[in-house]
Amino acid sequence: MNNVVPVAVVSVYAVLLTYVAVRARAAREFAEFSLAKRALPLALVFGSLAATYVGPVFSIGLVGKGFTSGFLFCAIGLAYALQNVLVGLLVAPRLRALENCHTLGDAIGQKYDRKCQIVAGVISVGLCAGFAAVMARAGGVVLTDISRLPNWSSVVIVVGVTALYTTFGGLRASVITDAFQFTAFALLLPAVLVWLFLFHLPGGGAAFVREASAATGAGFGSTSPLAIAGLVAAFLLGETLIPPYANRALASRTTVVSRNGFVLAGLFSVAWFTVMISLGVVARTLIAEGTNEDYVLLNLVRKTVPTGGYALLLVVLVSVIMSSLDSLLNAGAVAFTQDIVKPFSALSDSAALSTGRAATIVIAGVAAACGIAVHRIVDGLLTCYAIWAPAILPALIIGLWVKRPRPLAGILSMGVGAAVAVTLWIIFKFIFDWPIEVCVYRIIIPGLALALLAYLLGHWMARAKTEA
Repeated sequence: MNNVVPVAVVSVYAVLLTYVAVRARAAREFAEFSLAKRALPLALVFGSLAATYVGPVFSIGLVGKGFTSGFLFCAIGLAYALQNVLVGLLVAPRLRALENCHTLGDAIGQKYDRKCQIVAGVISVGLCAGFAAVMARAGGVVLTDISRLPNWSSVVIVVGVTALYTTFGGLRASVITDAFQFTAFALLLPAVLVWLFLFHLPGGGAAFVREASAATGAGFGSTSPLAIAGLVAAFLLGETLIPPYANRALASRTTVVSRNGFVLAGLFSVAWFTVMISLGVVARTLIAEGTNEDYVLLNLVRKTVPTGGYALLLVVLVSVIMSSLDSLLNAGAVAFTQDIVKPFSALSDSAALSTGRAATIVIAGVAAACGIAVHRIVDGLLTCYAIWAPAILPALIIGLWVKRPRPLAGILSMGVGAAVAVTLWIIFKFIFDWPIEVCVYRIIIPGLALALLAYLLGHWMARAKTEA
């Protein structure tokens, strides 16, 4: 296929996206760069949340999983939808109610102390860079397919363009471009599924049911109950209030907007997962068996959609990737400034803004470098899930609900959770050489258990010291 049209369309899209970001106005103060002055309406909160979580994993990755294991991951994905709804009902309003709070680290600092804030900030920045590396890998896959450039240069281009408008406009530009991108992929990817059903699926609905049944049966048959439980735990907890989502909760206009944005995003995820998995099932009748999961969607559309439609789909995929990447870059930069630098230095507003912009560029560079080393998109995401949940969630959730949380409990929980998760990942990855899908529950469940035990121990020690 001639690549001139796709390259031209994607180039025009990148220019249009930059124009939208510029029209969003450059951030002039840190409050605008970090939280858009806490004035986001429901439509922008919902659209930005959905655009952020859809990402390449919940598009390219899920299509690949539908191709290999049918609706297994759609069932697992219901845990993700439940998580969003529960966060909206129980956690996001409490987070939004905190005053002068820019980040998760800020929230933890207010509930515990400054040391806990710094630890939370280090974890947040590290995980934002890790998640961003996964997005960079996906961007490289798409751009290489379009332009035939080497993978490393494709990764650099995608990350560079995203960093450009994120550095310029901060959260406001990120949210507005996310809403613009959300509209594109929420319409076009379901349209591709309808197109395939109408014109390219041999055997129609009966063939779809047959392939879905065979693939789903094989998926459940090849995945142990413990592995399924671990994946459910990963999807339920692994992205819970990661920094970009927490920033949307904090930037919402009111607590009601924060709550409703998460609930609507959770409900939307059910429909989205169904569409993506269905595309993977349809691909089983059209794409060669054994195709790499990360390339199923690209190969499917290249084979079935006319050149113009293929170019539009590539635009959608680029927008999917950039809408997740820009959120991660901004959240990591804000966490670095607010949680790591500010506790040691009283920055003026202009200095904080400059620090945030510089941190955006640095995190983008780290993400590009690490993205080249990521082998599979879903594997990279599951690795981040397995570390994030034990490292942050026990301290964060308990801290938001307990009246007087103890700083020692928070810092022990975060330290033990992160150390256990990273150690187990290194053992399973580099010593046993197990796939992350097999060992994710062996990381996340012990990590959470030990983080909770460490929290209880710290709480008991601090209370005993106070009473003494």
